[in-house]
This record gives sequence, C-alpha cells and structure tokens, in this order.
Amino acid sequence: MKQLIKNITIQIYKVLTYLIPVNKKMIIFQSSNGRNYTGNPRYIYEEMVREGLDQEYECIWFFFDTSIEVPGKCKKIRNNYFPYFWYLMRAGIWVFDSRQPLYVRKKKHITYIQTWHGTPLKKLALDMDRMDMGGSTDIENYHEQFRVTCKDWDYLVSQNKFSTDIFRSCFAFKDRPILQIGYPRNDILINDNSPAKIREYKEKLGLPLDKKIILYAPTWRDNEYSEKGKYKFASKLDFDKAKEKLSDEYIFIVKYHYLVSDKIDWTPYKGFVYTFDETKDIAWLYLVSDMLITDYSSVMFDYSILNRPMLFFAYDLEDYKENLRGFYFDFVNDIPGPISRDTDQLIKDIKEYNEDSWKEKYKNYHDKFNGIDDGHASQKVIDVIKKVSR
Repeated sequence: MKQLIKNITIQIYKVLTYLIPVNKKMIIFQSSNGRNYTGNPRYIYEEMVREGLDQEYECIWFFFDTSIEVPGKCKKIRNNYFPYFWYLMRAGIWVFDSRQPLYVRKKKHITYIQTWHGTPLKKLALDMDRMDMGGSTDIENYHEQFRVTCKDWDYLVSQNKFSTDIFRSCFAFKDRPILQIGYPRNDILINDNSPAKIREYKEKLGLPLDKKIILYAPTWRDNEYSEKGKYKFASKLDFDKAKEKLSDEYIFIVKYHYLVSDKIDWTPYKGFVYTFDETKDIAWLYLVSDMLITDYSSVMFDYSILNRPMLFFAYDLEDYKENLRGFYFDFVNDIPGPISRDTDQLIKDIKEYNEDSWKEKYKNYHDKFNGIDDGHASQKVIDVIKKVSR
C-alpha cells in the first residue's frame, strides 16, 4: 500500500510540477539521499546560518528521519511524502551531494548545485566499463541512469583539478561550470584543527582522552551485499588480534560507509572499538583521530588535509582493481602510506610508522589533492547561491 501511494504521488507530482511557480529564495538541502545530516550540504547550510542567511532564505532539509537535529531556521521534510514533492516543485535552488532519483523533475528556473561526495580513486559512472553492484551487472542501464540525472546539474563542486578532469568525463559534464574550490565539508578540518576543539569533539563523542585514536574507515564492496542497496561491512581485519597487540596504546573508531547496513556485535571489543554509523559526521572523527586506516575510500583525500599518518589495509587489492572498479591513478605507487595485506602486517605498520619515510610522497599527494582546500569553500558556494537567487 505504501509503495502504491508513493507511485500515485509521483505521477501527480510529474503532472503538477510545471504548473507550480519557483521561489528563488527557497533552498532544498539533502545529504546521502536523505540518510543523514553530513557532508558538503551540511557545511554550506551551517555557513549560511552563521551569516544569518537562514533568515533571508527559506531552507528545507530532506530526511528519512526528521528527528535529526539541525541548527538554525529550517524545515525538516520527510523523504517521499507529500510535502517532499511540494518543495521539489517550489524550491528554486537545490544543494545535493548524491544523484537524485530518476522521477525527480528539474525545471528550467531551478538551479541545481551538485556538491558530490568525494575525490574519486575508483572508476565512476560513465567511466565504468564493468559492474557487479548489489547483484546488478547491467552497465548500460547504469550509464543511462547517470546520463539522465547528471544533465540536470547546473553546477558541480570539485576538490581539485584531478577531480575536475574526471568529472568532465564520468558525468558527461562538458560545458557547464565546475566550481573547483575545495570541499565545503573540509572547511572544519582547517578551521577547527586545534587542541581545544579536538578535545571538545572527543568529549562530545564519548572518547577517552588518554589513548591514541585510529580511525578505520573502509569503503563498501559492490559485490558484498545483503540485498539491493544494502551492503555488508567488508573487512578482513582481525579485531581480536588488534585488541591484543594495540589496546595498551590505541583505541579504534570504526566508521561504516553510509551504504553499509550490517548490524555487527561489537560488545567483545568494548573500550577498544567505538563505532559510529552514517548519521555521525566523519569530519569530527577525522579531527579526533591520530591516524587513518582505509582501503579505497575517498576519505584518503580529505584526511590528508590534516597531514597525519594514513595506512592502507588493502587485503583484496588485485581483485578490487581488476574485477570491481578499477582506479584512476597508480594506487600502489602514489598513496602516501604503507599498504598492508593482512592484520599482522597492519599492526607492524602501525607500530613502526615513520613519518620521515613518507614526507616527500605525502607532500606531493597533499599538493595534488588538497592544494585548493582553504577553509572557505562553503562561502564560495554561498556566493553562487546569492548570485542565482537575485
């Protein structure tokens, strides 16, 4: 019944949307398709709040869970209910970080700012020549979905020239403006990177103050899923061994990718492993951690702003590269940290990490991917919002 009501509502929306006038002072924000309050849209909105612009513009947030706390003056609207479609028809500016559903209609007088959600390491969208995603292998249909959704984007935010070049290709974004300004979500990594703010975030997150913190943030695996759109927490990391060898000095924060839906019992690791789901903004976790462990996630391009150690637990490197996605650059030779293939090697790399050994490679990496991030990307997007809303 719920699906039937949604389908009827979508049909009504498609008929009415071109009859409803657009309000240029109304802005829709959405992150991770409504799953959370994070990422680039969050920090653009919060900069607007700091400037008092939430009083000038009518700000709308789309969520599946409208109990999520949001500062400032805004309306929280539940995804896929009648008000959701009303604001899609009325709002003159959209700020999203993921591609919109296929049924969404972007009218001529709406400005769509697509912030995206990471510098790409692995092949994306139209650049992918194969896929095994949630059981689907129909790459042509996948490409067509991107062609349909991407053509509605008026502006696209890029963290660096490397991304800009890729976005032109993978999103067929040839002749429209790319805002190569750094990522708004990373402003906080520059502006709040101080001992006092880091301690404040540790206290808010309930983390110990007397241990070093390792952030473990792996990506999802396209072919490891429970059902379509719900992916498993894929990792070969032996947490029993990690606890035995590292718990005197370290704790782990485990941060799932927002597409991961596994419910894992972490109680055997209480006091050593702290977990945060997709509702917790990863920027806070970057700031409180002393070291990052990832694999092929775009977190490697954000965390490097902090110039802290990064290690890569890539136990399935060949399979991931050859059979799942493929990479845009030479992963083995370009990343600024050791690659571990099993837990024993990872523990050894953590204990023996030598900053001087990686200094030159880290600088080159930082210059390539973080050279534009300056703590003011949110303001630059707001300048565009002001311009298009006149």
